[in-house]
Amino acid sequence: MGSIKLYFDVRDIFRAPRLALSGKKIWIFIVGNLGGFILYWLFSYLALALAGESFTSALAKHGLYPCLFGYEAEWYAWVTYFIGVEAWIIAIYLAATAVSRVTLKQLKGNDFFSAGDAWTFVQKHWHPVVFAPVSITLIIVFFMSFAGAFAFMGKIPYVGEFLFAVPYLFYFFGSVFTIYTAFVLLVSLHYTPAIVGTYEEDTMGTVFQSYSITWSQPWRVIAYHIVLIILLIIAIPIFTFFWYAGYGLVNYVFACEWFMGGKLTGIMDYAVSLVCPGSFCSIGSGCFSGGCISASLSDCFSNCLSFLSCTVPASAGPLSGTESVAGVILAISLFLIGLSIFSYGLSIVSVAETIMFIIFKKKSDDDDLLERKDEDELEEDMDDDFNFDDNDDDTESDDSDGEKSDETSSEDSTDDSNSDSDDEEKGPNSDG
Repeated sequence: MGSIKLYFDVRDIFRAPRLALSGKKIWIFIVGNLGGFILYWLFSYLALALAGESFTSALAKHGLYPCLFGYEAEWYAWVTYFIGVEAWIIAIYLAATAVSRVTLKQLKGNDFFSAGDAWTFVQKHWHPVVFAPVSITLIIVFFMSFAGAFAFMGKIPYVGEFLFAVPYLFYFFGSVFTIYTAFVLLVSLHYTPAIVGTYEEDTMGTVFQSYSITWSQPWRVIAYHIVLIILLIIAIPIFTFFWYAGYGLVNYVFACEWFMGGKLTGIMDYAVSLVCPGSFCSIGSGCFSGGCISASLSDCFSNCLSFLSCTVPASAGPLSGTESVAGVILAISLFLIGLSIFSYGLSIVSVAETIMFIIFKKKSDDDDLLERKDEDELEEDMDDDFNFDDNDDDTESDDSDGEKSDETSSEDSTDDSNSDSDDEEKGPNSDG
């Protein structure tokens, strides 16, 4: 299959929702989110324990979604909690790198590049994904520390005034560069997975590409992300609608009185209480208390709860043991369904930013990444050359063996002819 033709402008961004609607890409993000969520869950409950909350009471209060906000906790509890948050973010970034790699291969026409191949690539190139934003952050910290040191020396009597006035231009341009680097950090947080997944850069190369994009493509970054936000607002509700329709159809059929009837209500209510408990709205609002953020989150969580609601007959009574086990299994399925919606949104973002970076390289450096051979293709070419040389050697050895066999056969025929001539000469002499 040939490569997908790109226009290398904003029109290509509109391909993102369609290219992101791939089971392979969504599954990669589901795996990444599951791994990150498990780490977040463990570190969050450890942080709650350090804050003095027992595990049983914390589990009863928070369930699947622990949160340290709203607690009076020591600094080490907060550090533990944010380690879990960072672990989840890193897992999403690694998954985004894998999806970016799959997207590049798909744009090149290779639809057989698997999720396992993408994760293998991530295992080889995870360092710049993690350390490129860290490096840019350290640059900002260095300049701020440098400025703080000179500001402290400004307190020296008589000399401090000159230490401020004489190198003021140096301070000024250093401050401007620090502000510029802060914008570079924002760009890096968006494009690092795409840079690594498509251009196979190391940490320093990724930092350089982030500076280059910020300097040469600022308006495209802003304009393309405005388009991306609009696409997200349209695509995710459409995707959710079909998920909701399938969910409702299953409930409608199985909840019929001829089939499961009231039994479904008990199992479904128990599963929903595990995945999206009633306290979820208050917990989410408590984590980000204040103003419109709290109101927005309350609406978000209410929509989540309405998605998991079902209109079925009333439950006949308490759940049996098998129904409770079935409810837990069903809760896992519901959690994965909700996670797939979130993963589809992340897939759209990852695909769009991969396309953006391909456009940026074409616009700024006239470098078509779809025509450029990546490391996998170079390795395949090397393997083909190696196999071709081996075939040549085998052919030469076969030719030499054939020549030797021909020489041997010719020598044998010569010996046979000589022996025949000797017999003819001896024959008359013996008769006489």
